[in-house]
Order: sequence, then structure tokens, then C-alpha cells
Amino acid sequence: MRLVGLAIFASASILIAAPACAQAPQVEKNVSMAMAMAVMQGALDQCTKDGFKVSVVVVDKGGNVAASIRGDGTGPHTMDFARMKAYTSRTRNQTSQQTMKLLEDPANAYIRQIPNVVGIGGGVPIRAGNETIGGVGVSGAPGGEKDEVCANAGLAKVADALK
Repeated sequence: MRLVGLAIFASASILIAAPACAQAPQVEKNVSMAMAMAVMQGALDQCTKDGFKVSVVVVDKGGNVAASIRGDGTGPHTMDFARMKAYTSRTRNQTSQQTMKLLEDPANAYIRQIPNVVGIGGGVPIRAGNETIGGVGVSGAPGGEKDEVCANAGLAKVADALK
């Protein structure tokens, strides 16, 4: 009888506590403004050193623009492409170059129907451990692989914070 009473008490405690736990706010990692600025500066520094004029966009965990900068002398399309590359890398959890390779297979043509997803190099996911918390996109260098080098240089600036 005592065990039955204890079981009923434990069950009631769980039922009473469950709604309170369900109301607790989520705590998640995301890209901070300071991190976005450091990533952009690192990417710009690398591309400038390599002689490329680029724009850089950082998106947060939700795929929203956290920060963007249009480099001096860049074409007007570079901002849009940088944003789409960053968004692609965030939402696909892979580089936009990897998405490009996926799109070479006609079986993956459905990916082209996803708004703002592009198959061109220059977008790299921002990962905190194994969790993708954002993306960086670079556009303006002659070739997506060169944009990706700059994006990775930007991420190297915040590597310690992402461990």
C-alpha cells in the first residue's frame, strides 16, 4: 500500500511539474554580432590580399541576415549572391559548393525549387561543435572556390569561439 501511495505521489509530481518545464525558454547557440563582424572582416582581409573585390553576408541560425557588407568596387549582384550562398550553407548544412555538386545529379533537381538556395561555391556553414548556427557567404572573386577560401579565412578568425 505504501508503494502505491508513493507511485501516485511521484506521478502527480511529474504531472504538476511538466507544464512548468514546457514553458521554459529554449536556450540555443546563435551567431552574435561580434562574431559576424569578425567573420566578415576576416573574409574581406583574405579576398583583399588575394586581389578580389567581394561582398560578405553572415546569416544566423534561422537563416536571417545577421550582418552584411558590400566591398568597394563590387558589382551590384554580389550582395544577393553572398546572401544566397550563406543561406544555402546554413539551411543545407554544407558548403554551397557541395550543393553545386549535388545538383549535377538530375535526381537532386528538386533542390533547385527551394527558394534562395544556390549551387555555386562561396557559402560555408558556421558550426559550433557539431551544430550549424549560421552561414557565411562571399561573392565577387572569379570563381566560387576562391570565394570559399575567403569565407573559410573569416571563420578562422572565430575558430576558438566555435569549439
